[in-house]
Amino acid sequence: MIFLRIVRGDYRILVAGNTKGVTVLHWGVSKSSPREWLAPPPEILPAKSKLLDVACQSYFTDMSTGKGFFQFVDINLQQRKFVGMQFVIWSGGSWINNNGTNFFVDLNLLNLSGKVGHDGKGIIIWLLDEISAREKEAEKSLMHRFNIATEVTERCKSEGEVGLIGILVWLRFMACRHLTWNKNYNVKPREISEAKDKFTNLLQRIYLDQPNDREIVRLIMECIGRGGQGHVGQRIRDEILWLQRNNDCMGGMMEEWHQKLHNNSSPDDVIICEALINYVRCDFKIDTYWQTLTAKGLTKDILASYDRPILSEPHLRPATKEGLIRDLTSYLKTLKAVHSGSDLESAIETCLDFSKGHEFIGAVRTYTVGGLSRKLLESLHFVKAHIGDKSIGSLMEKLLESRVELHPLLLKSHGRLKDLLFLDLALDSAVRTTMERGYKDLNFANLPEIMFFTSLVLENFCLSTVNNEDIIYCTKDWYRVCASYKPNDVHWALQTKAILDRVWLALVDRSHHYQKMIQPTVQYLGGLLSVKKWAVDIFTEELIRAGSAGNLSVLANRLDPILRKIANLGCWQVISPEEVCGFVVTANELVSIQNKVYEKPTIIIANKVTGEEEIPDGAVAVLTSDMPDVLAHVSIRARNSKVLFASCFDQNIFKDLKLKEGKAVSVRLRSTNLIITDISGSDVSLKTLSSSSTPLGLALKKKSFSGKYAISFEEFTSELVGAKSCNIRFLWGKVPSWIKLPVSVALTFGVFENILSEDMNKDLANNISGFSKLVDSGDLSQLQAIQETVLQLKAPPRLVFELRSKMKSSGIPWPGDERDETWNRAWQAIKKVWASKWNERAHISCKKAGMKHDNLCMAILIQEIISADYSFVIHTKNPLSGDASEIYTEIVKGVGETLVGAYPGKAMSFVTKKSNLKSPTVIGYPSKQIGLYIKRSIIFRSDSNGEDLKGYAGAGLYDSVPMDKEEEVVLDYCNDRMIVDKAFQNFLFSKIAETGKIIEGLYGCAQDIEGVVKNGEVYVVQSRPQI
Repeated sequence: MIFLRIVRGDYRILVAGNTKGVTVLHWGVSKSSPREWLAPPPEILPAKSKLLDVACQSYFTDMSTGKGFFQFVDINLQQRKFVGMQFVIWSGGSWINNNGTNFFVDLNLLNLSGKVGHDGKGIIIWLLDEISAREKEAEKSLMHRFNIATEVTERCKSEGEVGLIGILVWLRFMACRHLTWNKNYNVKPREISEAKDKFTNLLQRIYLDQPNDREIVRLIMECIGRGGQGHVGQRIRDEILWLQRNNDCMGGMMEEWHQKLHNNSSPDDVIICEALINYVRCDFKIDTYWQTLTAKGLTKDILASYDRPILSEPHLRPATKEGLIRDLTSYLKTLKAVHSGSDLESAIETCLDFSKGHEFIGAVRTYTVGGLSRKLLESLHFVKAHIGDKSIGSLMEKLLESRVELHPLLLKSHGRLKDLLFLDLALDSAVRTTMERGYKDLNFANLPEIMFFTSLVLENFCLSTVNNEDIIYCTKDWYRVCASYKPNDVHWALQTKAILDRVWLALVDRSHHYQKMIQPTVQYLGGLLSVKKWAVDIFTEELIRAGSAGNLSVLANRLDPILRKIANLGCWQVISPEEVCGFVVTANELVSIQNKVYEKPTIIIANKVTGEEEIPDGAVAVLTSDMPDVLAHVSIRARNSKVLFASCFDQNIFKDLKLKEGKAVSVRLRSTNLIITDISGSDVSLKTLSSSSTPLGLALKKKSFSGKYAISFEEFTSELVGAKSCNIRFLWGKVPSWIKLPVSVALTFGVFENILSEDMNKDLANNISGFSKLVDSGDLSQLQAIQETVLQLKAPPRLVFELRSKMKSSGIPWPGDERDETWNRAWQAIKKVWASKWNERAHISCKKAGMKHDNLCMAILIQEIISADYSFVIHTKNPLSGDASEIYTEIVKGVGETLVGAYPGKAMSFVTKKSNLKSPTVIGYPSKQIGLYIKRSIIFRSDSNGEDLKGYAGAGLYDSVPMDKEEEVVLDYCNDRMIVDKAFQNFLFSKIAETGKIIEGLYGCAQDIEGVVKNGEVYVVQSRPQI
């Protein structure tokens, strides 16, 4: 038996059993993956333990109780965060294991803060369990709930975002009426107000002290009212009496409401007051009263459910109409001051000096906040006066102007910060509701008007979020294209469409983040509190939709087809043009089905395609709503396998396609679009199966070790290194001097196999052999185990000596010159390249091509990294049109992994006629969010004998690994010369295209070329035949 405990913050594992005699626990820890087995740190070893090279042996201790005899080992991991623990047990002269494998204790299920793993950041178990345990007390009254909220929030705030999410989910369940507000308990309004005041004061402190958690704090504050000191809540009790006496309405429904207000006031009272105001204004029409209540979610059943039920309808005297309207309107302000923190009018009045605000009841003076700019005061007065205007343009501007002026004040500590926060929440809400109200009157044919409103909504989104550098850069870029608007201009539309695509990516990222961070807590706490399943399922989705992102999504949806029409983009980008017939299969992610084999011609409809996947056997088409690059690995493989591959930009078309699951369709090409037609299943011939479903039967000759570990580029031959190295060697001395080539050395074929056979790595070799047999029998999960074993290899001294000698003589910095740790990083990178032979995608691809995986050998090309300003990939024959007279290029900022790897967004792309290199034509602007940058370092490139084979797209299957980690930088295109400086753009793109034409001429065939630009100089890092 295994017991996991947390004792005074330490993580403890108790392994116990009914074994007898000498029993030994043979164990290790996993730091980065469940397959890893590492020796534990000496300081955590239990008593009676012996530390070996890669494991620990701990002797069991005997224990006898009244219920029997058992043995145990108690391991104190202290506060170390391991993925898990691997172990087997020696007892009675034999090993006890888990059906031939190790036992594994998954420590991701529980970490030191009591978080349970749930897709990443986890949930705070102790917090949610405590909330559940105290719900019976919390449902007595809102006073109890907010007092408990203050207590548990104070204790969980150190947990950061995930702790505050627990509070958010609980209070939003409450705000949405999934929890009871009041049960068998009478409480004074001032006590509720004081409890809210105390809680919101705490939230104010957290907002200041924990900047990264501000977004969650704002969401919590939207669920509650502002509250206030006792006199604020007391006015609720006092003023209802004055209202009744002044207007002769002491009995009936008004008295029932009075009793409720005295004993348990709640946000429902705001709605009831609004319903009464509308009822009186409409000449006492009772239907108006019920319509107002129903629209806000209050029913007769809810009114009757209060501890002090409201069972009667209002019957007020027409003679008191004017007084009732005046007094109910004034009373509504009092109710909102306590219960409606994000009500706009109440929030504005709280932050301004409205000395005439409450003339009828006590002339109570609200707080005045000093330090408000004249511009902010003027904007707030305008907003207050024009909040109901039908024409929303000026109102939207003033709402945003108010938020911009207010923003610096929200970053400072002062006594009334929470009032300004509630004001900002109210302004944010008003932007959303005003925009929603204005949709029906917007002229979507007037593009500048739509661009204008989109810019305001973008800015509002920036002001409502944290960690939003990406969306800030989108907003800057949006203002740039707004200022440069040209009616019906194709290039303007392409630029604007790229920014809109990037906005979409930001919205999707934020949605995924919310789902990952919030929904696990919703599911766990919802289950504890017996919240209905439908409410749990839609919780995070509704939270996202109700926020600032909702308006942005609507406007982006309306704008996209307009921009596509101007840019002549159509609904599809066809990446690999083929005409096919097949049966429709849907998948959320292409990677989840990449190793399937379809017996019938299959058209895959996939939501997500990263660019790194294999195309399944039997697939004749992959259609996606994602945006993979034209030169991504999956795109190249699709063209090589003659599989139709296309991206759909019309969500309605894509939804209709997914509804065709299981049906037979034909897909034909018409210009830049696809024509999809339903057909009979009998019309689909097995002959239309992709050629990828038949093994190519490629012969792969195994390379032997030459005796040389490392060689310089002058020694590169096809017997020693792969095509990458040989192609670089070929170009030396042939290209003009303005095309730069990086100095290179290489580790040769057979080095890996040779060092694996050495005594120091003998045990690892045996492990790899065992895992390989399991892989050959079909257990692909063991590929990861092989990779992790490769990473444990030790370097023989001769390899280190030869590599140092060749690198230094070639002018490449030797990592060991700095310190041993630098060489260790280099050695780890080398091993990662070798280990990539066993990545799942490569293994599947080899199998499909009929290549013997054991014959695959991995040389490693070693180059100094050029700290690139831009990276590019050239195809000297346009892969979209098949036109050999055109050069197609994609280019990104920073190093090229964002272009060839699985990074969201599209690269900038252009085509150049070989007959007119000075006139490149831009066909797409960038929407990549991230650029990768790296200091002076070294890269170790995979260079196997299984790449660049005729008819086989092996490029990109294996890893190239830099010694140092690249820095991810959120990209700002607003002032980038490649985008805004047409002369520089033309010069750079012409130079890149000329590079492609020269290298194609040297090889005599179309080339796939990778390169970088640094300080205007072009470097070619590799070239291969274009497939």
